[in-house]
Amino acid sequence: MFNNEMNVALHKAAPEQLKEKPDQDNLGFGQHFTDHIFVMDWNREIGWHDARIKPYGDFVLDPAAMVFHYGQAIFEGLKAYCGKDGKLLLFRPKDNLERLNKSALRMCMPRIPVDNVLQSLKALVYLDRDWVPKNEGATLYLRPTMIASEPALGLRPSNQYTFFIISSPVGAYYAQGFEPVTIYVEDHYVRAVPGGVGEAKTAGNYAASVKALMEANEKNCSQVLWLDATERKYIEEVGTSNIFFVINDELVTPPLSGTILPGITRDSVLQLAKDWNMKTVERPITIDEVIETNNDGSLKEIFGTGTAAVISPIGELHYKDQIITINNKQTGEVSKRFFDELQALQRGYREDPHKWLVSVG
Repeated sequence: MFNNEMNVALHKAAPEQLKEKPDQDNLGFGQHFTDHIFVMDWNREIGWHDARIKPYGDFVLDPAAMVFHYGQAIFEGLKAYCGKDGKLLLFRPKDNLERLNKSALRMCMPRIPVDNVLQSLKALVYLDRDWVPKNEGATLYLRPTMIASEPALGLRPSNQYTFFIISSPVGAYYAQGFEPVTIYVEDHYVRAVPGGVGEAKTAGNYAASVKALMEANEKNCSQVLWLDATERKYIEEVGTSNIFFVINDELVTPPLSGTILPGITRDSVLQLAKDWNMKTVERPITIDEVIETNNDGSLKEIFGTGTAAVISPIGELHYKDQIITINNKQTGEVSKRFFDELQALQRGYREDPHKWLVSVG
């Protein structure tokens, strides 16, 4: 429930509320936040209301707010880029907001008015435009989020929700930048089960993955590669990204079967591969097949795709007592081609035939 013309109140931060901007050469990821935030509220009687952009600051939530007790929380991640000629650009933002609505349906939460929120997102980025990094590889990361805010106990959908967008200038997601990472193949814990919430971008999925990630980090691995929950052999996704394999001259990725996130970058890679007449297939692939094709030389590359890291080449897999080296731990030609093309597209240096870019200003 919402009006087509959603009025957004603007409350600019006072001069004394403005923050010192961080060094663009040492941004890290998710450590700094801009001067403003977009917020709107929902209740069952009047729908979405009280949309506003205001100075970044704390929320006041009742200890009984249902998000704390029953986990109704969903979010998205997308980026704003300082592009060609200094133009501010967003990459496929409507797709992110529409995916948020799919997560909302799965989690019994209200859908947001996509077009209205996109306009508010653009206004927020423009207001905090001086926070968009200009350095190569650095971007403004945007985090739309919805939480159940009704103060009540008892398992049911909340009658109140808060939606907000925060922004954070970021550098490379992985400290080593665009270099092959080491991934731990998890065969004990599982991320999602058929019929569960694996395809929703809900906070609980990430909370449940922390234990495996910490154990992977102890083994000097950057991330976890999840296997299916039933047989523990079919590859699903990496903790922060979808995954692709270059086998002979074919690009292979696991299918969207309800247990993995339908990534925007994943979809972009599949479309670019189609544009380039590259053979692609979405099919189940087992960890045993990965090992066998790596041993016989037909596996050429593995890489992850996601908003945070864009393209992340994988140089090594740790699985049980095996260390599986991929492409001599070198970045492959296919990974590099996708990385370069997406970076150029996102900053407006390539033709945009699919109309993925949205200008902020």
